[in-house]
Amino acid sequence: MTTRPTVLITGASSGIGSVYAERFAQRGHDLVLVARDHSRLETLAATLRDEHNVTVEVLQADLTNISDLQTVEARLRDDSRISILVNNAGAAQSGSFIEQSTDSVAQLVALNTTALVRLSSAIAPRLANAGEGAIINIGSVVGLAPEFGMSVYGATKAFVLFLSQGLSVELSPRGVYVQAVLPAATRTEIWDRAGIDINTLSEIMEVGDLVDAALLGFDRREPVTIPALQEGERWETLQVARQGLLSQIKQSAVAQRYLSR
Repeated sequence: MTTRPTVLITGASSGIGSVYAERFAQRGHDLVLVARDHSRLETLAATLRDEHNVTVEVLQADLTNISDLQTVEARLRDDSRISILVNNAGAAQSGSFIEQSTDSVAQLVALNTTALVRLSSAIAPRLANAGEGAIINIGSVVGLAPEFGMSVYGATKAFVLFLSQGLSVELSPRGVYVQAVLPAATRTEIWDRAGIDINTLSEIMEVGDLVDAALLGFDRREPVTIPALQEGERWETLQVARQGLLSQIKQSAVAQRYLSR
């Protein structure tokens, strides 16, 4: 019998993270569930143990707290059973940039980017040495264009996409799969926590549909999965255009348009 790798999921107490936990448990994976809400984690863990006969460990942690973050990092570095990391923990906030406090912006960046990159950094060397494993980073379509609003949130999700694509270039030759998942508006608690009325959104995806699509992309080993993008060829066209743009950058020569006044 093949032993399936253990999956560590952040932000696992609700929403996208809890559904990832349920789906991976269905597939027979043992789990390490990370979030701040210990009681909700324990409730979820008990359900998954009972329904799927898998081992589920709860690790309470606030990933904006450096001590808690380092505890999770150490687990990722040292536990060879963990071969899949789901970087799902994240937050959003409402209001324009000038309405948001400096502290709240820094907290958002710490959770959405700093924690994610530190956890990826903790596990990646071990996975590369083993020649197997996966990192799933939950981004957002909001990170594709500033026109969506939510400037700081969108910027953090643009970071997630860029990091994931860069890690994919570096790690895929070493046998490590990196997937960026870019949800559109999804029915989770992130909206309430951000002070946004979900009923004001004209369209919203159910979280189960989102995770099921993301896992199909995972099984296909897609570098970037955008469940709500109806014409997948548009993404491929964008990537070809980006490469074409890069080919026009000549590092030793200023463009002609900047040589005349």
